[in-house]
Amino acid sequence: MHYIDETDSTNNRLKQMLSDGQQLPDLYTLYTFYQTAGRGQQGNSWESEQGKNLLFSTLLRPADLSAADQFRLSMLAPLAIVNVLGSLLSCPPAIKWPNDIYVGDKKLSGILIENTLAGSRLSASVIGVGLNVNQKRFLSPAPNPVSLTQLTGEQYDLHMLMRQITEAFCQLLPLLQRPQELKHLYMQHLYRKEGWYPYVEREVSALPTSILQNADSRQFLAQIVDIDNSGRLCLMLQDQSIRRYHFKQVRYVITQDTAQSVL
Repeated sequence: MHYIDETDSTNNRLKQMLSDGQQLPDLYTLYTFYQTAGRGQQGNSWESEQGKNLLFSTLLRPADLSAADQFRLSMLAPLAIVNVLGSLLSCPPAIKWPNDIYVGDKKLSGILIENTLAGSRLSASVIGVGLNVNQKRFLSPAPNPVSLTQLTGEQYDLHMLMRQITEAFCQLLPLLQRPQELKHLYMQHLYRKEGWYPYVEREVSALPTSILQNADSRQFLAQIVDIDNSGRLCLMLQDQSIRRYHFKQVRYVITQDTAQSVL
């Protein structure tokens, strides 16, 4: 692990180090408590107050992992974080497909995975994580952020938390070669894994999550029945039909009341 005081984005910094020819070992982790241009999925920004949160990127060279199997990384990375946070929180954290970390209906952590291919295989993956830890107020228009300190009232040692997450990640790494076991654990922790919930298809919004005050006629009720091998969310509608969605082809609908209730 290597700590830096500040960077634009740990993913950008780590990829630049690789581009510059630096010989970085597998599982090399670059972390900071402040980044000036943190990124989320598909170009979204990541709000983080200086010195309050944990922001890091880990380099992984997944041996014998094909491009078709890359969703395994989206299952492994959040599992490591959930394993650590589960001992800190009274309300268990969940993995919101594909790889956000939620407590109740509030977002605690986001993950951005950027892969490099060599033919049909993965040659390198940069796994970037933003974890809200000691921040008490969020000012961005993000719909439902929350931090560990808001949930527990405690302050946390960011260096220690980084070490714990790294250890958990290393312990889970062999599961990349045991996909059925990996998926079983992922599904156990999946957000909204049981019951009927509202969703909206992407053509009305590119946002992954919607906070609504009132009912929306474009919503449909569905329940999660599977995540397929390519990482698609499989939803069963009330007429028993199945729809399959890639990331951001569908958005979760969360009511304003439930988004606030965790606090």
